[in-house]
Amino acid sequence: MLGFNEPEFLSQMASAVALRPQIEELVDRLVDEGFDHLLLVGAGGTYAQMWPYEHLARRSSALNVRAAIAAELVASGDATLGGRSVAIFTSVTGTTDDSIRAIEYCRSRGAYTIGFTGYPDSPIARNVDIALISEPKTWPFDMQLLLFMGRLLSRRGEFDGYEKLADELADIPRILVDVAERAEPAAAAFAEAHKDTDYHFLIGGGNVWGFTYLYSMCILEEMQWLRTTRVHSAEFFHGSLELLEQDTSVIIFQGEDETRPLTDRAESFAKRISKDVTVFDTRDYPLKGISPEFRGLLAPLVLDTVMGRVSKHLERVRDHSLDLRRYYRVMDY
Repeated sequence: MLGFNEPEFLSQMASAVALRPQIEELVDRLVDEGFDHLLLVGAGGTYAQMWPYEHLARRSSALNVRAAIAAELVASGDATLGGRSVAIFTSVTGTTDDSIRAIEYCRSRGAYTIGFTGYPDSPIARNVDIALISEPKTWPFDMQLLLFMGRLLSRRGEFDGYEKLADELADIPRILVDVAERAEPAAAAFAEAHKDTDYHFLIGGGNVWGFTYLYSMCILEEMQWLRTTRVHSAEFFHGSLELLEQDTSVIIFQGEDETRPLTDRAESFAKRISKDVTVFDTRDYPLKGISPEFRGLLAPLVLDTVMGRVSKHLERVRDHSLDLRRYYRVMDY
């Protein structure tokens, strides 16, 4: 597979799975001590990656759980933050300035802070109350967040089957390699067909809406300097559909939760207008070893793996490195 370091990928994913005992011990302690408010804090991609777990909690739990943009949290504050609050942060490098300031703010309000990162000596790891460390450059953080939220909801009596799910996740590194291999032909074909496309319209919903936002902003815009529109499938018919034309490249991300019909509806309409609609559907991947009732929970992780292959092929056909930046972490702002 193009630009795919399988041993490194397997090792990184395994290091995330290996955090299960630490995550469970932490969740059990927090539940036993008691807390009322869980804040999922990020910036850019790490903010968007919190949304599936806010979504899971919102549909399953009475606990007050919300995702927050780190910089806005510091600027606007949060009246609910206090001594019975928990705030979770993720950062690949552990150096995201907005998140570091948000950690300081949360701790000043008495909240208990948790950090997931790959670098134990990073500012984020040093500043949170507890840091859980995977291998360097491990991405995404869906494994850690799903284990945390699954255990939390299970302890609250709001999620059945957590132990079964967590046991099955032990094999997720191998499962995701299989996903990557199966995605390779479609990824290469998409890139070849769109090497000169400078605008993409992205649609997703439910627990893959966060990934839709992430891929639009953090990959196509930041890493490839392409113009995009991104819209939630439930909101597609309230304005954004007017942008579609016959040659508009439409990328649709389809998961397997209860919001799937909303994305089906958007897909059906998009195909009536545009002749360039590409659907990336997690149902196309077998995920051998994962029970049917858990497949929907893994949709963001599956799409991240699939689109990772697309990104590498776009890098190739466009001769535009995914590491190239003009402004992000290059200029002061």
